[in-house]
Amino acid sequence: MTGVEGTAPAGDARPRPQYGEYASPEEQRARIKQPDVTWALETGEAVAEAPAAPATALPDAATGSRPRMIDRIVTFALLVYGLINVVSIVPALWGYVAYAQTMFDMLGVEATLTDPEAAKPWGMAAALVQIFGWLITAALSWARMRRGRLSWWIPLVGGIVFTFISATLVLVPLMNDPAVRDILVGSLG
Repeated sequence: MTGVEGTAPAGDARPRPQYGEYASPEEQRARIKQPDVTWALETGEAVAEAPAAPATALPDAATGSRPRMIDRIVTFALLVYGLINVVSIVPALWGYVAYAQTMFDMLGVEATLTDPEAAKPWGMAAALVQIFGWLITAALSWARMRRGRLSWWIPLVGGIVFTFISATLVLVPLMNDPAVRDILVGSLG
């Protein structure tokens, strides 16, 4: 056949076939690479069977569920680790003034907060971020596990995001206190 795609060849009223709808059996066999077996029909001979594709073993039920089991174990382990961190840091953040003094002692700087009462709400806010962050992370992880999707990464991302937010809240009163800021910046330089 000749002619441009979609147009009829010269002298043919039909439109040019685009997907083989007018192809002869020979053209179809040539396209799908099958041998001509019409001679076998004429002579009455049986056609030799084409070699079958090698059988593949069906995946074992235990093998198919193993990645999901590992995902669940890792997810639960990360959630437990996060819960231990939250349970241990919340009391310290709730008593922010003592927490800040412990940080100063660990850094080896002689500093105290100028207005300890103004710093307490920041510690409480950081503690609440940790608590609600863990609850949100656990809920999202549980929902993805119920849908059968990978969920190990959710506790990691949740831990990073909510720890960053909490750390930012903890640093606000330290950096807003001019005396503490000068001592901390001076000890770094």
